[in-house]
Amino acid sequence: MKIKGAEMRLTKNLGLLILFGVSVWARSIVQAAPPDEAPPTENRVETSFRGLADATLPKFAWNANTVGEHRAWRKAFRARMLKVLGRMPDRVPLRVKWIEKQRFDTFTRHKIYIQTEKTYWCPVYYLVPHKLRKRAPAIVCLHGHDGVVPYLGEGRKSGTPRPLLARDFPRFFAEHGYVTAVPIVRGWNETAGYQDPQGGSLRRSCQNVTMNTVLLGMSPAGLRCWDAMRVIDFLETQDAVDAKRIGLAGLSGGGTLSLYLPILDERVKLVMMAGIFSSYRNSFFAMNHCICNCLPGVMQYGEMSDVVALHAPRPVLLINGTRDESAPIADARQGFEKLKRVYALLGVKKRVETDFFDGPHEWSNGKTLKFLSKHFGK
Repeated sequence: MKIKGAEMRLTKNLGLLILFGVSVWARSIVQAAPPDEAPPTENRVETSFRGLADATLPKFAWNANTVGEHRAWRKAFRARMLKVLGRMPDRVPLRVKWIEKQRFDTFTRHKIYIQTEKTYWCPVYYLVPHKLRKRAPAIVCLHGHDGVVPYLGEGRKSGTPRPLLARDFPRFFAEHGYVTAVPIVRGWNETAGYQDPQGGSLRRSCQNVTMNTVLLGMSPAGLRCWDAMRVIDFLETQDAVDAKRIGLAGLSGGGTLSLYLPILDERVKLVMMAGIFSSYRNSFFAMNHCICNCLPGVMQYGEMSDVVALHAPRPVLLINGTRDESAPIADARQGFEKLKRVYALLGVKKRVETDFFDGPHEWSNGKTLKFLSKHFGK
C-alpha cells in the first residue's frame, strides 16, 4: 500500500511539473513578441482581405507557350469556370409570345417574351432593320444597372445628331443594319423582385437575385447568362438572322455578363464589352460594386484577363473610359497586354482590340461599326 501511495504522489507531482513546464513555455512565446510593438487597437476586415487576396495565386493564370499548352489550359479553365458559374435551370421547349410592335424610320421594334425556364418568361426587345436583302448578323445587347430604358433610345428623335458616347447602342446597331435583341436582365424593371435598398426609383433586385441564386447553387451571372442563351435560341429561329453571325455587346453589369456568356455558349462569335474590363483585384474586390458582379471563388482560379482569354480566338473589342473609376484603366491596359500575347500565339493577333477613350463609365461607338464590319461583314 505504501508503494502505491508513493506511485500516486509521484504521478501527481509529475503532472504538476508538466503543467508548469507548459505554462512557462507558453509565457515564453507570448513574451517573444517585440517589446516595442503596439497592441492592436483596431481590427478592420479590409486589411485582412487585402492580405488574403495578396496570398491568393490564381490556379489557371494563362502562361502558355504553345498552341497545345493553350488548348490544354483552356479545356481545364473552362471546365472550372462552368462549375463556378453554377448550375443552370432545366431546359424547356422554346416558347415565344409576341406582345408589341412599333415601327421606327429604319427598323421595327417588337416586344416579346421568351420562356427561359419552367417558371420564368424573359422580356426581350427585338429590333429588325427595314429592307434587309439577306439574313443579317444579330447582336445580343445586355444593359447595366440603370435598367433597359436608356438602351432603347426612346427619347432621341430620328435624324438628330448622336453623341459618340451613348447607351442606346442596340438602336444604333439596328439603324446600321444589324438585328438586335435586348433582354431585360433578370432582376431589373418589370422582372424585379424585392427592391434593392440602394435602387432608388429604379426597379431592381440584385441583392434578392444574388442571395437566392447562391442558396440554390447557382450564381446571378450564370442565371442571367442562361436567359441570354435562350435569346440566342430564339434568334436562330428567325428568318432575319444569320445564325452563324451572332455577337454580344454589354455595358457595365451587361459587360460582366459579356465576360461569361461566351464561355457558356460557343454560338457567340464576337464580343464587345464596355465599362468592365480591368481586374478583379482592383475593381470588384477593391470597390463597393453591386454584389451581383461577384462570382463565388473566381479570384482563386483566374483574373479577368484570363477569363477573356477563354474567348479566343473569337474577336473581342474592349471599350473603356480612361476616367472610369469603376474599371481602373491601368489594369485594363495590363490585361490587354496579356490578351495580345494570347491572340498572337493563336495567330489571330488582330482579333483583339481596344477603344480606350477619354471619358467616364460609358459606351462608345468610336470603333464598333468598323469592328463589326471587319468580322461580320457589311
